[in-house]
Amino acid sequence: MPDDSTDNHWMDHALALAKQAAAIGEVPVGAVVVLDDRAIGEGFNRREVDKSPSAHAEFLAIQSACAAIGDWRLERATLYVTLEPCAMCAGLIVNARVPRVVFGASDPKGGCAGTLYNLLDDSRLNHRCEIVRGVRQAECAELLTGFFRSLRAK
Repeated sequence: MPDDSTDNHWMDHALALAKQAAAIGEVPVGAVVVLDDRAIGEGFNRREVDKSPSAHAEFLAIQSACAAIGDWRLERATLYVTLEPCAMCAGLIVNARVPRVVFGASDPKGGCAGTLYNLLDDSRLNHRCEIVRGVRQAECAELLTGFFRSLRAK
């Protein structure tokens, strides 16, 4: 089990990815998939750029991780993401068999890792995840708040 310093390190990586999303005008969410203390997949929001509703940070990170290991199962990996996963991403996480999800900011309007729903730990599904909430929460939330504040100012 990773310790707090490991979670902080990888969330820092996810925050750097989120800043890349903001730099191209996307909602600043970043995600990284870690296996054996090595990043095997990463992504940041690209919905506007890719013109795709599935281009969420988690979705892109999981796709690249699966390609990197040559399997659709991520049974020993940890997903770090700056914002609580939505329903689509939570479903993908469950289907990819990710055992551990660490997120920064909660999402009261769409969070499916315990805030609005909890798809990641629903006993009715075939897979459940350990969830670690609030790692670097203030930084993750401020990045999102600042992004939307600047959009409203325009």
